[in-house]
Amino acid sequence: MNMNTYALAAGLLLSLLLSSCQSGNHSMPQEKATIAIIPQPQEVKAGEGYWLLDGQSTLYVADADSAWQQLAAFAGETLRRHTGLALPGAAATTASVRIERDPSILSPEGYTLVVDDNGIIITASQPAGAFYGLQTLLQLLPTTVYDAKASKPDHWWVPKVSVQDAPRFAWRGMHLDVARHFFDVATIKQYIDMLAMHKQNYFHWHLTDDQGWRIEIKQYPKLTEVAAWRRETLIGHYNDKPQRYDGQRYGGFYTQEEVREIVRYAAERYVTVVPEIEMPGHAQAAIAAYPELACTPGPFEPATKWGVFEDVFCPKEETFVFLENVLAEVMALFPSPYIHIGGDECPKVRWEASDFCQQLMRREGLKDEMELQSYFIRRIEKYLNTNGRKLIGWDEILEGGLAPNATVMSWRGIEGGIAAARSGHQVIMSPTSHCYFDYYQAEHPDEPLAIGGLLPLEKVYSYEPVPAELSEAEARYILGAQGNVWTEYIPTVEKLQYMVWPRASAMAEVGWTARERRDYTDFAGRLWIHMERLRAGGVKPADHLNQVKADIQAGDGQGVRARLFTDAPGNTIRYTLDGRTPDTQSPVYEAPILLEGEVELKALPFMGDQVSGRAVALTHRSHLASGKAIQLAHMPNEKYTGNGPGSVINGVLGSDQRYGDAEWLGYDQTNFAADIDLGKSTVINELRFRFYDAPGQWIYLPKMIRVSVSADGKQFTAVGSLQQLPASEGNICRVRLPVQGAEGRYVRVEVDRLGKIPAGESGAGHEAWLFIDEIEIR
Repeated sequence: MNMNTYALAAGLLLSLLLSSCQSGNHSMPQEKATIAIIPQPQEVKAGEGYWLLDGQSTLYVADADSAWQQLAAFAGETLRRHTGLALPGAAATTASVRIERDPSILSPEGYTLVVDDNGIIITASQPAGAFYGLQTLLQLLPTTVYDAKASKPDHWWVPKVSVQDAPRFAWRGMHLDVARHFFDVATIKQYIDMLAMHKQNYFHWHLTDDQGWRIEIKQYPKLTEVAAWRRETLIGHYNDKPQRYDGQRYGGFYTQEEVREIVRYAAERYVTVVPEIEMPGHAQAAIAAYPELACTPGPFEPATKWGVFEDVFCPKEETFVFLENVLAEVMALFPSPYIHIGGDECPKVRWEASDFCQQLMRREGLKDEMELQSYFIRRIEKYLNTNGRKLIGWDEILEGGLAPNATVMSWRGIEGGIAAARSGHQVIMSPTSHCYFDYYQAEHPDEPLAIGGLLPLEKVYSYEPVPAELSEAEARYILGAQGNVWTEYIPTVEKLQYMVWPRASAMAEVGWTARERRDYTDFAGRLWIHMERLRAGGVKPADHLNQVKADIQAGDGQGVRARLFTDAPGNTIRYTLDGRTPDTQSPVYEAPILLEGEVELKALPFMGDQVSGRAVALTHRSHLASGKAIQLAHMPNEKYTGNGPGSVINGVLGSDQRYGDAEWLGYDQTNFAADIDLGKSTVINELRFRFYDAPGQWIYLPKMIRVSVSADGKQFTAVGSLQQLPASEGNICRVRLPVQGAEGRYVRVEVDRLGKIPAGESGAGHEAWLFIDEIEIR
């Protein structure tokens, strides 16, 4: 959608609303319709004019078998509920709305939708495709069609259009963690409604974890009597010092009848519910109810804070009996071909110290605890396969050897997905870099508390689920992609909606739309209208489309420049450089702004004379290195690249709370090392550093800093080093390293990561993260 059509969209939307809501006024709208479908269909051809849907309209649905008959009932009720029109049944030759079966459509979820002088025709080879055609039809109507509380007009104008559509991927999923915070049945149903609206077909329901067990198991009543309730809950962030708790008992669970109700509800909307029962780790709530399943005697209680806990299921026979009995009841409730067993973040400390586990490893010929975990997963997979189900696990199930038929959900990056696909296993891509909706979604200081990181809407939309490293044959194992919603910091329905939507709308288009059909600017224009659909449907999404964003460009020796933009086209951005709030008399942003000296940049978006979104504000303070050229010896992790290498010398500090924002560079495999070219020989006296300190996120301070200088960029002389860092203030450690009177054109800075996280610390055994912000040279 270009700027001109975007500007017309608001007027068109209003005119359609008005013309459709004037009872008895059947005059056709004069404006050409703007088609704003999400996810974007594979082919859309807009026609001229409209088709009238009113009280005389009728409906025909193919009735070849029971599945189509079920769709017929659902389609009739859906159209009645949304439009207010009864649409009685009629013959195919006379019906105004026809949903027909066409075996030539190869994709079981594909469809065509044609609105022309003959009426509205949806064709599909399977009911699922017809259902998705129905979702597209609803999106052609004014957004009030989604408002259950609004009075419905007696007619609707449907723009003439031709749509041919089918999904790119078979797995288009969304996840929801109800263990950390519990959400009632009504909320789960609304969540499923939103998935169906976006043509997403898998709901991954994370039902158990250390902090709570949320599903009734008849054979083990203590799971809902004990494991479903925790004594209290951490408030604030995990990294707050000291940690605080609310002192309130918290919990809840779903009865088996409620689970059946949700599964039925989802199935009517062509959403498959995939349950997750965590094992062998993230099991503290379960072993609090049945401590005999642990490697140590306890006592245990459901966890009251977040993180990874050392008490896990012990791989003894009574544990497998328990888990198989649990899974038997789970499989009776969920017809899904897939059962998710977690498999992630399982510390091996208890297994290492357990005589039973060590004897088991010797008996089974297992060389280490990684292979013991694989033994555990393989036994569970064999049981599931025997019962006609497939196992899904997070990518840690690759460690120690992958179970024969397992599907891998790759979350720690794309490497697990690549390895699984190359070994012939199906893969669902869900890396933290693009798919974790518990991350912050904007750098604005008003953003609500989140776990950390930064995942804005545009980055979600940019995700490509098929890794470039895979061959065409290997790429066929990529089933699709999924967005994940972990709820440690999401205690309410309102915050759940804010964190999920519209990022999940972007993920829906990633999963459905062909890569070459995706364009973020076009998506943002359609999303402007789609947000009204979400609101009409009872969802309060985050609105960052009109928020001004700043892309700070530096590191090439050309100074520091601020590029300002909004995701929604049509805004005029006005700015000031002295900290004042911009108004209609402030300069209009037209090109990147050079930042020199001390600058308090503030920018606001305007639609006409009205402020249309949130401001961006930042402080720039020059130092000897700001805007100079920098060369990194090692690139940071692809998830935390900031605004490029120049992020650490651009004179702009990163957030004190969000290590994932555009000013932080994150390293988890290599050390930080950079050469900074000051442009000429310069006397320097001090370097200042900022590091992020958050052990709960496996982010640790460095063990060594070294500085050296050079006249030619080849021969360097050491001028300072530091091992003992000062205490952090909150999450930030500020370091000053004196190098009194050192002189050179080039400054080399080397910062060594902690390396492996030591035993007893959060993330023990994993590689420590290093996050570095500004390097000031004075």
